[in-house]
This record gives sequence, C-alpha cells and structure tokens, in this order.
Amino acid sequence: MKKVTIGVLVSLWMGACLGMTLNNDGDPRDSQLDVHLNPHQVLGYDNCEKCHAAEVSVWKQTPHHETFLTLHRQPAAKQIASKLGIQSFKTDSACIKCHYTMQADQQHGLQAISGISCESCHGAAKNWVELHNDYGGNGATRESESAAHRLERLRSSIAAGMRNPINVYLVAQSCYRCHTVPDERLVNVGGHKAGSMDFEIVSWSQGSIRHNFVRTNGKTNDASDRNRLRQLFMAGMIAELEFSLRSTATATEKAAYGINSAKRASRSAKRLAAAQKKLNQPLLDNILAVYKSVQLKLNNRQQLTEAADSVAALGVRFAATVPGSELEAIDPYIPAQDKWK
Repeated sequence: MKKVTIGVLVSLWMGACLGMTLNNDGDPRDSQLDVHLNPHQVLGYDNCEKCHAAEVSVWKQTPHHETFLTLHRQPAAKQIASKLGIQSFKTDSACIKCHYTMQADQQHGLQAISGISCESCHGAAKNWVELHNDYGGNGATRESESAAHRLERLRSSIAAGMRNPINVYLVAQSCYRCHTVPDERLVNVGGHKAGSMDFEIVSWSQGSIRHNFVRTNGKTNDASDRNRLRQLFMAGMIAELEFSLRSTATATEKAAYGINSAKRASRSAKRLAAAQKKLNQPLLDNILAVYKSVQLKLNNRQQLTEAADSVAALGVRFAATVPGSELEAIDPYIPAQDKWK
C-alpha cells in the first residue's frame, strides 16, 4: 500500500473537518430522531460484507453484534426500561442511539437492523460507499491504485461522511460518542451508568473487536504498529475530553449524569496535561487552553458545546499532523497486550 505523507494527511484533515457531523449526518428529515446515524443513509452490514467478509466475521463474535439479540433479555436493561417507560428496546430512542443500527425506508419506517455495526463506527454509507470502493475505474485494485487517486478517494469519502481510520481521531469519536452515554434522562431517571469510566481505546480496539485485515489484504489480523498505537492512545484522551464536554453541556441538574460528565472532563484534561509534559506538542497546548476557557457548570450548553467543537477540530488535526514517531514518550502509559480486552 502506498504511504500517505503528512501533507496528504493535512488535506484529509481539512476534508474531514468540512464533512464532520456529530448527531445524525445532517439530514433535516431526522431532526426529531435521537440517533447518531441518518437512518435514511444506512445500508446495513451485508453491504460491507461483500468486500470485508473477514471483518464481519470478527464482528459477529463481539458484544457489538450480540447486543441485537441479548440486550432486551438482560435484567439490568429491563430495569432501566421499566423506569423510563420503554416498551420496545428496538424502537425507543433511549436504546437505539447506541445499541442498534437503525434504518429507515418508506415501506417499514424506522427499524433496528443490527447491533452496533460497521456504519455505527464508520458512518452511514449511502453517500460514500461507491467512492470508497472505487480504486480508479474498471479492473483497478488497491494494489494498482495510484497515490493521487487514493488521496482523492480518501478525501472524497471522508467529505461524504465516512469516518475513515486513516485519521484515528475519526475512529475515536465513534467510540466515545456512545461510551460517554450522551443522555441525561437515561442516567438520572433510568439508572444507566454515566459512561464507561474504564474505557480506553487502545485496550478495546486491539482486543476482541480488532479487525485490521485491510492492511494485509485479508490475510492476517495483526495489532496496530507502535506508532499507530501511540496515535490511538492520544486520540482517545482527546476524544474523551470532547465528548465529556458535550455531555456536561447537556446537563440540567446536579445529579449523576452532570456530576460524572464534569468529573470525566476534568480527569481527561489532567491526563492530557500530564501527557503534554512528556510530549511538548503545540496542539495539545491549544486543546488544554480550550478546556481552561470554559466552566464545567449546569446550563452552560453553548459555551461547552463550542469548546467541544474546537477540541474536535484540534483532535482531527492532531491525528493528521502528528506522527506516532513524535509520541514515543507516552509509551509507558499505553496499555500492554495483556491488558487488551
């Protein structure tokens, strides 16, 4: 595979920022749907399986897949549903936001078609799948694709809504937007955990859900190399701060949701500050300055959301412009393989 230079990654970052969305892929028809993906643009994992059978095979062995079959049977989930008055796990937005992949069509309306799936992490695919699959015309392959075409393919697919792992921050966002539980009522009324406080992207992405087959044309599923692990580790800390700020922004009462969101934001900032002492990266100073400019208080939605937006843009830029080779100083803090989930 042809390598992508720092200059190329900057271009991808610019395209990603232009195309970045945070809620439902920007379709006005879904302004009332509390989902992360525009269900009118969801194709379903079987459309990915045609080219990514090995990845889908791994996915089918994970809790991300199993939630479709098991969530509604779990006692704890039933208790939460009872407190919230949820009648159907697969149609109520308190559950569908993070536990299912939703699809909408004229015949069936909005329905859950799977658990957390390919598009949950990489974006609803209708607008980008053909761009993603085009290596340069009929007969072209990943091996024969020119560097210029690859750049344009990546840029255009990201601009069309794909969270392409060429930029690890786009991947981290997919994880933390749900692992920070963005729903005050779900936590304060339903009793749901206020986020996965032990979630760390390296240990989870390199464990049972790892699907790195693309790098070896489907032959092996090797762990990411050291430089990418460094980038992932930093992306995870930045994304945790971003989405902790977003959660804090939506808090309206001094209760579990708001308290835990603010604590997580503070903890994330402290971790980034500790990393910055080792790394001395200007973009990390910028991120920390954004955090210091806001107050973690109730009913401060606009200021905290604007701060989260700034952190997001800086996170994408950090992943695009800071190579792993410049992050060696954080190696002692990256979870070792025996800690991977």
